[in-house]
Amino acid sequence: MNPLARYQPPNNFYQPCCDVITLAERELSAFFHAVTRLFGSKQAELSAADWLRELIEIDGLPTSAREWRSITAKVAARLASQVRPSPLSTEPQLA
Repeated sequence: MNPLARYQPPNNFYQPCCDVITLAERELSAFFHAVTRLFGSKQAELSAADWLRELIEIDGLPTSAREWRSITAKVAARLASQVRPSPLSTEPQLA
């Protein structure tokens, strides 16, 4: 019998990875939906791509909601710098 076939990882073996993925999914999803509501789906897609680029540029994966939120804050700040208020409308306009 194959000795590896009997090996079972501990119950929490995949837990840290699953938690990190769940945090990432929740953060990006919330950001995507907020940008969609405020600026439309096209801008949401661009901002999501920017969010993913920001994630690629950092060293290691964030492990807390606070660290994931910092990615969102950086990308949101860049998005905000592109927005200019329209004097005749209450809707924000992209520069």
